[in-house]
Amino acid sequence: MDTMLAGRFHLDSKKFVVEEVPVPVPGPGEVLVEVRAAGVCLSDVHLIDGSLVPLFATSNVVTVGHEVSGVIHSLGPGLRRGLTAGTRVTLEAGQSCDQCADCARRRPCTQIRTRGIDYDGGWAQYTLAREDTLIPIPDQLPFDQAAIIPDAVSTPYAAVVATAGVRPAQSIGVWGVGGVGAHNIRVARLVGAAPIIAIDPLPGARQRALAFGADLALDPTAGDFTDQILKVTGGRGLDFAFDCAGFPAVREQAAAVLGQHGALILVGITPEPLTISEGLTFNYLSKQVRGHYGGFPESVSELVQLASNGRLDLAPSITDHIPLADAADAIHRLENKIGDPIRLVLVP
Repeated sequence: MDTMLAGRFHLDSKKFVVEEVPVPVPGPGEVLVEVRAAGVCLSDVHLIDGSLVPLFATSNVVTVGHEVSGVIHSLGPGLRRGLTAGTRVTLEAGQSCDQCADCARRRPCTQIRTRGIDYDGGWAQYTLAREDTLIPIPDQLPFDQAAIIPDAVSTPYAAVVATAGVRPAQSIGVWGVGGVGAHNIRVARLVGAAPIIAIDPLPGARQRALAFGADLALDPTAGDFTDQILKVTGGRGLDFAFDCAGFPAVREQAAAVLGQHGALILVGITPEPLTISEGLTFNYLSKQVRGHYGGFPESVSELVQLASNGRLDLAPSITDHIPLADAADAIHRLENKIGDPIRLVLVP
């Protein structure tokens, strides 16, 4: 076992290739994980198309993939958690830098490194993981479902329960019912939001939103869009609007239908400027805009517990399984919404 297949993005040439590379060796505080499943996310697509630039890259080539599950294969020296080979795990989508003043003071790191973007991820047969980023998973949780919990599920989960702090009976709108938006709806239903309104221009996405727990699914281009929002919220407007699409036009539309003290939560990422053209009413109604990125440290472990105990069935989220060797095809399918996927999963 000297070499392995890995999906690698070359930052200098902007090329993605699946190629043979050496199997990495775990250093102090690390383990080597045999990958069993790895999710394909729009962030991966944006990395490869150049619209997402690594902030803390340590090399000009990176193994892609931040949604990863597998089995611990071998252990590096100096481990502190009592981990053992053969343990089933999912990997957090990023890790603290361990270099900044905040890390030194054991405070939340403000320079989080993202797996598969800033350092090597899990589109590979094996991947390294720092021991503090490993979450053990029970036998009853399938690898494909465990793999998508970091990011696809944990990002909207943290957005709903922490950044927004949604309470039962509060109204929410979710713009963009892709991989993140679909789970935003499911988590919102789990915490008791009502009504839940999904907004997407694709009829298939709107149908999926209803199946995932939305009370209403609207076309954002409909002439009576605002009237429908006001009708279903009793004229009050939304308590929270979640932009899971990352488009400036979405943010403009979402902000306009917020009610008093309503908040726009920016879940989707985009390099485009944030603009809110609404004037005096934004101030008068005390509306807010809150940024959001990824999950929180406890998000993945909490979701593993919820999924393992039957509170959250992630099986409907897995659209297809694709061999690692065909990762380029998976990127093409997601980028072009072929088959309207929620999550495609690579299998080494």
